[in-house]
Amino acid sequence: MLPGLTLPASWRSLLDVFRPAFRRGSTFALFALLATGLAARTSRRTVVGMLAGAGMAAAVSFHSACRFFSHHAWDVDPIGLVLARLIVDRLLPDGAPITVVVDDTLFRRWGPKVHAAYWTHDGSAQDPNALGRGNRWVIVGIVVTLRFCTRPVCLPVLLRLWRGKGTASPVALAGEMMSLLAQAFPNRRLHGAGDAAYHGKALLVEHTTITTRLPVNAALYAPAPPHTGRRGRPRLKGNRLGHPADLAANADWRPVTLTRYGHTDTVEIALCDAIWYGAFGNTEGRAVLVRDPAGDRVLAIFTTDTDSDAKTIVERYTHRWPIETAIAAGKQLLGIGQARNRLRRAVERTVPLGFCVYSLVIVWYALHGYHRDDLAARREVQPWYPQKDEPAFEDMLAKLRRTLVASRITGVAAAQPDPYKYRDYELACAATAA
Repeated sequence: MLPGLTLPASWRSLLDVFRPAFRRGSTFALFALLATGLAARTSRRTVVGMLAGAGMAAAVSFHSACRFFSHHAWDVDPIGLVLARLIVDRLLPDGAPITVVVDDTLFRRWGPKVHAAYWTHDGSAQDPNALGRGNRWVIVGIVVTLRFCTRPVCLPVLLRLWRGKGTASPVALAGEMMSLLAQAFPNRRLHGAGDAAYHGKALLVEHTTITTRLPVNAALYAPAPPHTGRRGRPRLKGNRLGHPADLAANADWRPVTLTRYGHTDTVEIALCDAIWYGAFGNTEGRAVLVRDPAGDRVLAIFTTDTDSDAKTIVERYTHRWPIETAIAAGKQLLGIGQARNRLRRAVERTVPLGFCVYSLVIVWYALHGYHRDDLAARREVQPWYPQKDEPAFEDMLAKLRRTLVASRITGVAAAQPDPYKYRDYELACAATAA
C-alpha cells in the first residue's frame, strides 16, 4: 500500500485479493487507493475526486491517478474474474450453481473526442424514442442471496464496451463474458438470465443455460422428431406451435406458489417443450407461461434448461431484476460514470472499476460490516422509515465510509492529533444522516 494510506484490516484483506491481477505493486497500490477513494467520496467522483476521497491528494500526483486509467498495464477481465471467484467462494454454498444475469446501460457522454460514444438505446430516457448518446456497457453480474436480505442481490463482475454498429453486438459481448465465467468455474453449472433483448446463438455456451423473455412474435416449434432412417437431411425442427399467445390459448394451467421479487405469490404456470428456431436454432428448450389467476396477462419465458422444473425457471427469471437496481445504485449512490474520460483505455477501465467497487462494498458488508442493530440505528435517525426491514446499498456504503474514516482517525498518533481527519469524520456522518 502507499505510505500514509491507512485502511481497516477488513477492507484491506478484500483489496489484497486483487494483487495477482496487477503486474506491478505500484499499480496495485493505485488501484487500492482509487477504489478506497471512490467508496469514501461523497461528492463528485471524478478521478481527482477519488484521489481526494482517499485523503491522498497532497501525497499522490493527480497525473499518476489519471495515468492509472489511461496508460498503466492492467486489464479489467482479470480483475472481474478475481472478483467473481471471491463472490463464489465467500457468498455461495459449495458446489451450488451460479446464477448470472446480463443487461446493458448507457452512460451519457458528449464531445467528438470521447472514445466509443454513439447514439444508441437508452432505457432510462424519458422520450418515446429512448435514445441517448454516450458509452453503452454490457454488464454481467452474479446473483447471491444474503442472510440479511429477503431479495436476491446482483454483484456486477464483468463488463464490455459496445463499439458501435458493425462490431460485436451486445448479445455477442454477453456470450463472451459467459464463456469467461464458464471457463473460470468448470465444476459449477452456470444459469444465465436476461430480458427479451438477450437471445441468440452467441449465448449458447457449453455448460451454461440461458433464460429470457419471449417476444410476442416469437415463432416456436416442437422439438425435432427422431430420424426416420430414410435418405435426405433429417428435420431440424418439429411442427409449428405458433406464437406465445397460441400456446397460452391451449395450455394446461396449474397453480404454483413461488417467490418472486421478495414476495410469495400463487400463479398459474404452463410448461411446453419447444425450440425457438429463429433465436437458438434447433437447441432444445422449454417455453414457460406465467399468468396471475386474477388477470389475463401472460408472461412467456424461454429457457435452454431442460432439467429444472417450471417453478425454478420462473424464479430464476425474476432474479434478473436485481441487475437493474445495481445499475441504478451504482450511478446514483456511488457516482459511477461521473469521471469524464476520453482516451480509449481510460474509457474502457473507469466504469468497470466503479462496478468492481460497488460489488466489493456489498461483499465487505456481508462478511465484515453487517450488524443486527444497523437498521435500528437508521430508523432512530430517520423515523419516517418504520417499514424498513433490511439494509439497502446506501446503508452498506455509509457504514463502510464510517469505517474508513474511523481507521484514518485511529491511525493518527495521540500526541499528534490531526483536526482535518476529525472534520472528515463529521462530514461523513452528516452525509449519512442526510
